[in-house]
Amino acid sequence: MDPITIMTALASGALVGLLLSSFGGGGSVLAAPLLLYFVGVDDPHVAIGTSAAAVAATALISLFGHWKGGRVKWPCASVFAGAGLIGSILGSTIAKVIQGDQLLLGFSIAMVAIALSMFRKPKTTGDPDVHLDFRLLVRLLPLGVLVGFAAGFFGIGGGFLIVPGLLYATGMTMAAATASSLVSVSLFGAATSSNYALDGLVDYRLAALLLAGGFVGGLAGQYVAKLLEPRAQLARKAFASFIIVVAAYVGWNAISSLTAVA
Repeated sequence: MDPITIMTALASGALVGLLLSSFGGGGSVLAAPLLLYFVGVDDPHVAIGTSAAAVAATALISLFGHWKGGRVKWPCASVFAGAGLIGSILGSTIAKVIQGDQLLLGFSIAMVAIALSMFRKPKTTGDPDVHLDFRLLVRLLPLGVLVGFAAGFFGIGGGFLIVPGLLYATGMTMAAATASSLVSVSLFGAATSSNYALDGLVDYRLAALLLAGGFVGGLAGQYVAKLLEPRAQLARKAFASFIIVVAAYVGWNAISSLTAVA
């Protein structure tokens, strides 16, 4: 691994960590495109598998902080994550056999969906004392499977789907849903990367560099988040617009490659 690769991987991780810490979601979807078009990874499957490993580790680190703060609703989070684990394994298994450019085209569409979800104004109301019961169990199980499948198929953390899913199924507060979603993000990412690793499609050195860069970027992002707080919604929309631009670039490259082959 040459110095340029090391520096670009660290920089990529720092950018993803900065964006995640600043905006609370969406940044992890940039990890795979950065590995492909900035770091220079050749195989889309390796980029997705490696980024999934880094995102899982990053989410796990963040989870401990929220756990200590008492914001994680463990019964609901565990049911959702457990159901989603099945979906993520199935989704990542199917994704591995799909041609790389076709997978990137679908990935670009998922990026647009993530960006559009960020234009919505987050809700702050909800029940802070949610308790798992049979009614919530029936809602959480199918949603968990569907969201887990999408996260595994596209190799993304899935937070943009997990948070709304938890809000819809349980009615918990936004803060609790954001914290509880990290259980699923870490589990889905671990399952996806493990599935890719079975076929040698994870570069652990790059994953470690992304994680190291992400730690530094995350610390910087906390400071940036405070600076952006007066215009948080405007900054979030600007970031979402940037994701759409990147999605267009990824999609155009994928279509160009598919057309060239045809």
